[in-house]
Amino acid sequence: MNLHEYQAKQILRSGNITTPRGIAAASADAAVEAAGELGGDAWVVKAQIHAGGRGKVGGVKVVKRLDDVRAMAESLLGKPLLTNQNAPDGQPVNLVLVEETLPIARELYLSLLVDRETERVAIVASAAGGMDIEDVAHATPEKVLTETCDPLLGVQDFQCRALAFALELKGEAYKDFCHLLPQLYRVFIANDLSLLEINPLVVTADNRVLPLDCKMSVDDNALYRRKALSELRDDSQIDAKEAAANAVNVNYVALSGNIGCMVNGAGLAMATMDLIQLEGGTPANFLDVGGGATPETVAQGFKIILLDPNVRAVLINIFGGIVRCDVIAAGIIQAVKEVGVKVPVVVRLEGTNAELGRKLLAESGLAIIAAASLTDAAKQAVVAAQ
Repeated sequence: MNLHEYQAKQILRSGNITTPRGIAAASADAAVEAAGELGGDAWVVKAQIHAGGRGKVGGVKVVKRLDDVRAMAESLLGKPLLTNQNAPDGQPVNLVLVEETLPIARELYLSLLVDRETERVAIVASAAGGMDIEDVAHATPEKVLTETCDPLLGVQDFQCRALAFALELKGEAYKDFCHLLPQLYRVFIANDLSLLEINPLVVTADNRVLPLDCKMSVDDNALYRRKALSELRDDSQIDAKEAAANAVNVNYVALSGNIGCMVNGAGLAMATMDLIQLEGGTPANFLDVGGGATPETVAQGFKIILLDPNVRAVLINIFGGIVRCDVIAAGIIQAVKEVGVKVPVVVRLEGTNAELGRKLLAESGLAIIAAASLTDAAKQAVVAAQ
């Protein structure tokens, strides 16, 4: 689950980390009021969306008059902002963040993320921070520094010093960085984050280090114990079908094809999509209803899949291990009747009570295509979608 910048900075401040003063605003009037409250003779107005690259497309701008604060807010609010990270449709801007400006001497890059290869939290830093960090990582990877943290010890003093030296920090900036990094690690662990990215981390004209921007992602698997964080979810920033799936606790990812997939198990879902591709089709989604799927979750799955107007056929692939195939078959029959499915439905059942499940489908009187194997199911789904 991604957070907005203003939310991420609130979490940083709760961890005793200083950030630029800023106020989120939902209207142009509120933005002007926020600028007046902050004071000063210049402000930064930032679109709040769950995507990077805002600065390159006009979503972040320094303004020096209150009239310009209003104009900038009006140009952003209520409209989609399209960046290279959220193409092709962009994301709606419902809030802007109005912040004080700072005298910036240097821009650095710093992030903490879960490194799945080492099974540790990795710290990534670079002296070449700012909007083009992706290009830096691609063209000059030697400029990107990495330290991995022992899960028992966390970030160590020698790692802070090594990164500070490599970033050529001196004096107060050196001290600030070595103090900041352990604080960020504690915030990362305490909130079950999968990503904490600060780009840029700035060195100010008076040689202090401060997070100017912040991106946070929370591990979805930990939200059950992070209720306060789960309430920060902004479903307007994700696909409507994914938002509906979140509401009923099933795993859904929208894709660009025309064959809807409903599978119990993430690995089986990936294999199903691969076979569809192999047979010349394109999956419309990844949908994992879980190992303990019930007739209710199957019905919800159908509803979510059919929210996509591009779906021309639905492939259901169920392996009955934890849940019996006859129970799933009953759920499919109930869902087809309840939802009013008007596209071909191909079903492959295997496992506990698979024969009974197939018998229930055959006797249902519904236009459900029974497949003998997964390969057969993929072939029939591709034909049906055409």
